[in-house]
Amino acid sequence: MNVQPSKLFLAAACMCTIALLGCNDAQNKEQKPKDKVTINENPYPSTYTPIEGKPTLITNVTILDGIGNKIDKGAVLFSDGKIVGLSTTPLGESLPAPDNVMVIDGEGKWVTPGIIDNHSHLGVYPSPSTKSHSDGNEMTSPVTAQVWAEHSVWPQDPGFTRALAGGVTTLQILPGSANLVGGRSVVLKNVPNRTMQSMKFPDAPYGMKMACGENPKRVYGQKGGPMTRMGNVAGYRQAWADAQDYIRKWERYERDFDAGKSPTPPKRDLKLETLAGVLKGDILVHMHCYRADEMTVMMDVMKEFNYKIGTFHHAVEAYKIADTLKENQVCSAMWADWWGFKMEAYDGIRENIPAVHAAGACAIVHSDSDLGIQRLNQEAAKAWSDGKRAGLNISKEEAWIWLAANPAKSLGIFDQTGSLEAGKQADIVLWSGDPFSTYTKAERVFIDGGLAYALDAQQDWPVSDFEIGQVGEGDSK
Repeated sequence: MNVQPSKLFLAAACMCTIALLGCNDAQNKEQKPKDKVTINENPYPSTYTPIEGKPTLITNVTILDGIGNKIDKGAVLFSDGKIVGLSTTPLGESLPAPDNVMVIDGEGKWVTPGIIDNHSHLGVYPSPSTKSHSDGNEMTSPVTAQVWAEHSVWPQDPGFTRALAGGVTTLQILPGSANLVGGRSVVLKNVPNRTMQSMKFPDAPYGMKMACGENPKRVYGQKGGPMTRMGNVAGYRQAWADAQDYIRKWERYERDFDAGKSPTPPKRDLKLETLAGVLKGDILVHMHCYRADEMTVMMDVMKEFNYKIGTFHHAVEAYKIADTLKENQVCSAMWADWWGFKMEAYDGIRENIPAVHAAGACAIVHSDSDLGIQRLNQEAAKAWSDGKRAGLNISKEEAWIWLAANPAKSLGIFDQTGSLEAGKQADIVLWSGDPFSTYTKAERVFIDGGLAYALDAQQDWPVSDFEIGQVGEGDSK
């Protein structure tokens, strides 16, 4: 049979093409599959190193253990950064103290867990207060979940040292409250150091700051909204709906990858990543909210999108809904007596903290102030005495829960600190007297068993480089 040359050429070309395609298919089968795309959940890890400490026994001292108990003339032993145990006898004979233990006579003094402030802006609004130092509010969009407060923390803020002198051993640094969602918070050990990472509480969960009420609508009312409270709520709901969709995209990608389909991963979105972390239960919500009605609405939104509000901050009207807060297991971090500085604060009462506590809900004393953080023991004392005058007979040992166990629980670190229990971190304050007295001072502050502050050793107080000052040319003498 005669075949025309052009047809032979086409047949040969087809055979070559088929062969090449077959070779390419074989090569594709031999190629290594794509690696699964994963996201580093902790890109800025803690480099915190505890201060070296000595085995220490504090004897003959009044002890508030931070979980509601009091020991008169007892003893506490700590070693290797941990609490070994408490004793109900003055000299702690039952405690296994080593031969090289340092003994401190606590006659007339009190011991408590270190104070935990779960609402601070130290480092992001440092002293001196200048516009160049103002790094707490990213006021560029109502939802800025992508920003992290730790990237604004200035370790040289003198406020850290002032807080340490007031017995504060741990604190949460939050973004400001201009936005519906202000960004991530960070928990720090109050050991002033060179970097944020060297202060970062190892393995503490991240928090996320949210705000309701006047602040977001005031800031964004002339910037395209929200300008009303209903606009605020719509903004939260849309943000959560977007986060749900983001989670579904990543779950679909992971399913397809595991099925061998080699899918293209979704584009990474830092804002939605943080919101998704909340929905998955990895990030704790801390919400600036004053009014009882708004807190109730926010708990409804919480249920709609199946996430958890850990703490309402400021919570000026928490006393009105203490039963609802208890039912939903939401803490309230409150001031002792701030009142009337804006309409949201108009219904504030001095008995707010003890009233919430008496209802069985989680009450916390917080600062939200570079000054208040220096005397949180006195803030708790004010709230305690106001409650007592109102007929709420709460003991001092119960009231210290507001500064220790409850804030530790709100930060997800109660398994490590917040009470004087065997095996927990030795975050301890030795007070010169009753810490509910305005005349009492912190004499010794231990963090992880290391002496971080001593009242009678001023030469050893941690001092910010910024405080040292500057020496100009010719001023060296």
